[in-house]
Amino acid sequence: MSSHRYPRTARLNELLHQIIAEEIERIGDERLELVTVMSVEVEPDLRHAMVYVDSPTGDDHDDEMPTALGEHRVALQSAIARQARVKRTPQLAFRIDQVERRAARVEEVLRGLDQYGDDDA
Repeated sequence: MSSHRYPRTARLNELLHQIIAEEIERIGDERLELVTVMSVEVEPDLRHAMVYVDSPTGDDHDDEMPTALGEHRVALQSAIARQARVKRTPQLAFRIDQVERRAARVEEVLRGLDQYGDDDA
């Protein structure tokens, strides 16, 4: 990817992130009340965008979240078409963002090791 194209893609990722997050709040679907849009990655050809989401309820919410988002996909894409000035509205796909969960797990393990080390001192 050329350095010229990256800033445009990064700006588009951020714009879609904002639009999608705002629209999810407006939807009023109780399954999406605690959903946070973590990031959006738009393909350079604008045909597809992956939306990474998470929820503080964690694994308990993982089955409902993608299903609910999928049901509202067309409405979210329509909002993008209205609000973003792009020649093509990307088709959205949704995925649970595991990065925060993995980081929390690593932190938990490290705290456990630190406590274990304190006991030996």
